[in-house]
Amino acid sequence: MFDVIIAGCGPTGAVLAAELRLHGVRVLVLEKETEPVSFVRIVGLHVRSIELMAMRGLLERILERGRRRPAGGFFAAIDKPAPEGLDSAHAYLLGIPQPVLVHLLEEHAVELGARVRRGCAVADFEQDDDGVTVELADGERLRARYLVGCDGARSTARKRLGVGFPGEPSRTETLMGEMEVGVPPEEVAAKVTALRETDRRFSLGPAGAGVYRVVVPAAGVSGRAAPPPTLEDFRQRLRTVAGTDFGVHSPRWMSRFGDATRLAERYRVGRVLLAGDAAHIHPPIGGQGLNLGVQDAFNLGWKLAAQVRGWAPEPLLDTYQAERRPVAEDVLDNTRAQTELLSTEPGPRAVRRLLAELMDFDEVNRYLIGKITAIDVRYDFGAGPDLLGRRLRDIDVRQGRLYGLLHRGRGLLLDRTERLTVGGWSDRVDHLADPTAVLDVPCVLLRPDGHVAWIGDDQQDLDDHLSRWFGRPAG
Repeated sequence: MFDVIIAGCGPTGAVLAAELRLHGVRVLVLEKETEPVSFVRIVGLHVRSIELMAMRGLLERILERGRRRPAGGFFAAIDKPAPEGLDSAHAYLLGIPQPVLVHLLEEHAVELGARVRRGCAVADFEQDDDGVTVELADGERLRARYLVGCDGARSTARKRLGVGFPGEPSRTETLMGEMEVGVPPEEVAAKVTALRETDRRFSLGPAGAGVYRVVVPAAGVSGRAAPPPTLEDFRQRLRTVAGTDFGVHSPRWMSRFGDATRLAERYRVGRVLLAGDAAHIHPPIGGQGLNLGVQDAFNLGWKLAAQVRGWAPEPLLDTYQAERRPVAEDVLDNTRAQTELLSTEPGPRAVRRLLAELMDFDEVNRYLIGKITAIDVRYDFGAGPDLLGRRLRDIDVRQGRLYGLLHRGRGLLLDRTERLTVGGWSDRVDHLADPTAVLDVPCVLLRPDGHVAWIGDDQQDLDDHLSRWFGRPAG
């Protein structure tokens, strides 16, 4: 019997598996695909996801395979520079091929002891008071204490759970791929510059090694069962939209995506939970989807581990939905807004021009970048200073950098008074007494996901909050 079975080994499932293994949870990841995806789509890690990778000691190996870009120009593709002095030591976008990122995250999970089985699709499950019986497509039955569906937008786990997935179906569809072109680069650049003035859904730009990324509006909405687009589909749409097909040839990969927007009504039913695209889908504008799922996993991992290990306070696992579903609601809303701003209709174009002017004000630009990069997320932990419920940036401490102390996925008391103790919680929470820490408050208690759970300097108040987040003290 496993402690947790995870359906899906994409970025969300791989991160969740690793987070659980940091706490000794027995994890099995089931992935329906027999081989990792072969096409090389570039994805972007935003600031908050980069910070989380740094917290677990993964960032250096990911940086080796990615390319840094300024953290600006994301909101509705309005070309504005990143605000100066973003509140992060990692204030950049990291572009990385999706297969590379998935491989690195899965490799990390396996190194920590997670088991991954490919070619295994979850077909059904039943849960009872003690666990979940998972049935695979070939009839094999497995048993676990919990099941987490990280199995994408068409999640079998969500459907079998009977959780509603309300929202809006796709109204538009876009073709996207990477391929070579048959005309000189300067001709491509001139044509693209002219077209982008009127159609923000179209783009064609270098993707490295003589290959171009092509994004072009499709003729209509083809539906869920539509096959992948062909090269001829791209040529036809390019001729319609741009007046030329640019001589495209030799595609590396081709796909289509819609602008459907949906949010699961619940993230948990009993011993079954949902994360990533199984819980929320939205248009890719702003590049938030993968990041939202990865951040779900960092929020859920330590809480589910605490439940399995037996020290979780009663309501802890339910805080996963309470904290993450509102974040997803906000992402869905901002992608809805961005999608409207890509319209070629006069009204949305006028709003876009107005917003572009407003983004010249630093406060507006900073606010929108905070939304896209998720560094503005604040969980509701009750009344307190503004820092309470927010993530703490990677500050200087006596032992180097703060995030270097979070690699084990434990809580951390950062104590500038040198008077406090974590006492009976030392098996779950580390303690750093450091009066030199670059911090404007006396002490903070960090959860394993880096969010500030308490601020103060009183031992009894600290003990109350240690109990709230980390259960009863040992002994």
